Amino acid sequence: MENFTPSYLQLSSASLEKIKDSLLELLGECVICPRSCKVNRLRGEKGFCRTGKSALVSSFNLHFGEEPELVGRGGSGAIFFSFCNLACQYCQNYTISQLGEGEEMDSERLAKIMLYLQSQGAHNMNLVSPTHILPQIIEALVIARNKGLRLPLVYNSGGYDSKQVLKIVEGVFDIYMPDMKYSDNKLAKKYSLVEDYWEVCQEAVLEMHRQVGDLVIDSQGVAQRGLIIRHLVLPNNISGSFKVIDFIAEKISKNTYLNIMDQYWPCYKAYNFSELSRKITLKEYKEVVDYALKRGLGRGFSHPYG
Repeated sequence: MENFTPSYLQLSSASLEKIKDSLLELLGECVICPRSCKVNRLRGEKGFCRTGKSALVSSFNLHFGEEPELVGRGGSGAIFFSFCNLACQYCQNYTISQLGEGEEMDSERLAKIMLYLQSQGAHNMNLVSPTHILPQIIEALVIARNKGLRLPLVYNSGGYDSKQVLKIVEGVFDIYMPDMKYSDNKLAKKYSLVEDYWEVCQEAVLEMHRQVGDLVIDSQGVAQRGLIIRHLVLPNNISGSFKVIDFIAEKISKNTYLNIMDQYWPCYKAYNFSELSRKITLKEYKEVVDYALKRGLGRGFSHPYG
């Protein structure tokens, strides 16, 4: 893997153009994400994600707060897109995901950002919240590739992704990094305003793993290809962690890189829900990690003793 070539560089120019055109066509009656709002975003109409024809970008930088395998020594080249196809009531990045902090950018400018981050030494191109603006990303990628982009692409999503759309972009992304937020649809609806999260997320993650497999890292410990799953432990088992772990162990792979995250803290509208109005306890976190270890998982997290 030391001579690794990113997936999109292995596609012909015609193939990447075809993927771009297919995705842009879906914006005309938008079904880019599972919400299927069917608004004409090419004409500026907006659905749940409140995003029209152009991508909105909040910020871009070399990010050193991601998983070590993404950060390496040079950092992950993160582009944070505004708005989201979920409405998590406790989102820590709510000014970006819910309030839409950011500015519109066309594909030319977005391509320049990609190339800039590469020039700064980024190990990868980390596309944060890409689900609702995937066509615009691929449009920019076509330009950036022609101008020398060569970094692995990271699809960093909330896990509410369309299996059909993921199939269209097969061969483009090297690393998929979805959240698996909930295993209970009723709770997903209550806290993220989505009715079918669990079924959709399972299908999406299975498709992601089919495309890229388990995470592969190089001799320097830097990720090059594969699946990384993030799971945020919420208070009072709202995230349904055991069921998520069962799915990963039984349906994905026991070699899955699973980042079990303990950083929840009440934010945005969390205080409207008494059950979300506190941080998680060490006991709650340990129970999830212990269960993951019991089910044979072990990559991506360490036991929180001490």
